[in-house]
Amino acid sequence: MATFELYRRSTIGMCLTETLDEMVQNGTLSPELAFQVLVQFDKSMTEALETQVKSKVSIKGHLHTYRFCDNVWTFILQDALFKNEDSQELVGRVKIVACDSKLLTQ
Repeated sequence: MATFELYRRSTIGMCLTETLDEMVQNGTLSPELAFQVLVQFDKSMTEALETQVKSKVSIKGHLHTYRFCDNVWTFILQDALFKNEDSQELVGRVKIVACDSKLLTQ
């Protein structure tokens, strides 16, 4: 299973990376094992988002910037309104990174 490493830039991914770095610095963990943990994190996040997330959200906002590079779309929205069936949330600025899921099966 191929995966994207973009989840490492999420809050939980950055915390995991910092913790693994600290453990490698302290000698508690080998660099090879830390790398394997990050690879497993990538796989687990991809699988969880594919199989466990069922809710749908609509997003409306003002498109500030968009970019397409290496089959990855990046959108920056201002004053974005996220709506699902239960609630809505207004966010001042949001960055959305969208990757082609067909790349995962290669």
